[in-house]
Amino acid sequence: MASTTPSSPSETVAETYTVITFGTYDLFHVGHQRVIERARGVAEREAAKRGLKARLVVGVSSDALNRKKKVQNTIVPGNERLVIVAGLKVVDNVFFEESLELKCEYVKQ
Repeated sequence: MASTTPSSPSETVAETYTVITFGTYDLFHVGHQRVIERARGVAEREAAKRGLKARLVVGVSSDALNRKKKVQNTIVPGNERLVIVAGLKVVDNVFFEESLELKCEYVKQ
């Protein structure tokens, strides 16, 4: 999913192309990294076509959401999963995804 949103107060909506992706990212592995890198690639390609700056935002499923959708607890606590994803060079911003029903709202932000 993609939307055009500012990545900082100094940038306008017209200057940034944002791609957002979601996942639990428990026991982070190379497959997770590749999905996130592919999302960044989409952001870069689409931004370049439009003369914009690329931005990748990642929603990490909260522990509560994971229990709700997968009916099991994560092995790695949510705060640690968030730090792991935030530490990837290709990621510009991360947040906790608290509800599947709010995906449209997350994209609008």
